[in-house]
Amino acid sequence: MPSFLSWIDHDSKARERTLRILSLFQEKESRDELGLGSVRDSFADQLFPGTSTIQTRLRYMLFVPWIYDKFEKEQLSVDSFAVQADKLERDLVQPLMDSDDQAGVFGKTAGKKLKRLPSSVYWAGLGVWGIRLTPFSQDEYHRRIDETYRRRNALKVLEEDAKWRGDDIDIEQRMATLSWHPRLPKPPLNFPDTVDFALSREEAEFIRDRIQIACPNSLLSFLALHCEPAETNAPWEHPDYDSFSDNHKELLTHARLFSEVMHGAALSYNIQLAELRKHDELVEKHQTSFNNWVANLPVEEVHNWSESRLWELTVDHGHTITPQTRSFVQHWIDYTKESPNSILSNTEALKLIKKREMKLKGTHSRFINQRALEQWGGYSGVGKLVYRWPNVKVLLNDLHQGINRKGTC
Repeated sequence: MPSFLSWIDHDSKARERTLRILSLFQEKESRDELGLGSVRDSFADQLFPGTSTIQTRLRYMLFVPWIYDKFEKEQLSVDSFAVQADKLERDLVQPLMDSDDQAGVFGKTAGKKLKRLPSSVYWAGLGVWGIRLTPFSQDEYHRRIDETYRRRNALKVLEEDAKWRGDDIDIEQRMATLSWHPRLPKPPLNFPDTVDFALSREEAEFIRDRIQIACPNSLLSFLALHCEPAETNAPWEHPDYDSFSDNHKELLTHARLFSEVMHGAALSYNIQLAELRKHDELVEKHQTSFNNWVANLPVEEVHNWSESRLWELTVDHGHTITPQTRSFVQHWIDYTKESPNSILSNTEALKLIKKREMKLKGTHSRFINQRALEQWGGYSGVGKLVYRWPNVKVLLNDLHQGINRKGTC
């Protein structure tokens, strides 16, 4: 029986509980034991560009540029720029923990000792959405900050000369000196001493506009512009699915079938490991899950599924899908089409899973490394692929709350 999770807009404890549960599902989905990540991420990046499974709340998309923009305006030198930015990000933890909504706080457990800063998690998405204009990696941006100041100072001289002559400065010249979008909303007056995750209407509209302009053909843009937040387990279950474009429906259909079919491969992998561990209880649990997979598999759709179209939709979309990955997926699809009921007794199908994991993990393969097998937690990659949907739902909910908020935060 499928499980359902509810989102309560104004109950921070319920929101925190929901995010915690979703994080468990994300772990199960993101464990890429059989090397399906390139296909998974190709779908996810087309549907929801700029997102990731470790983004938690939308306002971090503003916290990060606010911090860096502050130090740029102060012309903090390269020697202290990265250090001070690091410190300020860590200093954000306590004000967020003091707010009414603590769900998704980076450093909630570790405090200022958190290992991964929000800026590293959101850096790529900031670029995809056009909020970050500097083309450099985060480290390179830090290293070249003095160069940024020099270019801006040189531009000021050119602008003064142009003003004296009555000429205009080329817009491209001006934009080339910017690290962040020129219409980035100003931070609240008390930032960062007092801060929370509630977007003001101005901030939400800014983010929505950036998504619309930078990713106009994505499902993310459509949902941000036209749809209410939806509490579904997967994007293809969205109540507004009928209003999606034909392109989105096709992409979701292939993403769903890929998720459905390859879920069986993950279950087969777990069954084989449980048997190798001689753990009867785990074998029984995974066997039950496998039986449910067989019973609920959309057999007719799978038989009519065009794998050639699958690869047309996923190859050459920013992710390298190797011939080995394609071969593995294709063979598993073939076995599934042939007889899903007999896959666990199909020697070749079992070997396919084993060889794939051994190829990916080498000497760390659980099939040949006893220590790795003993350290196995009993569940690896058993969650169905839903292409970052749990995270996307949270981001869209934050956006919707901001768009419909009166006044400022």
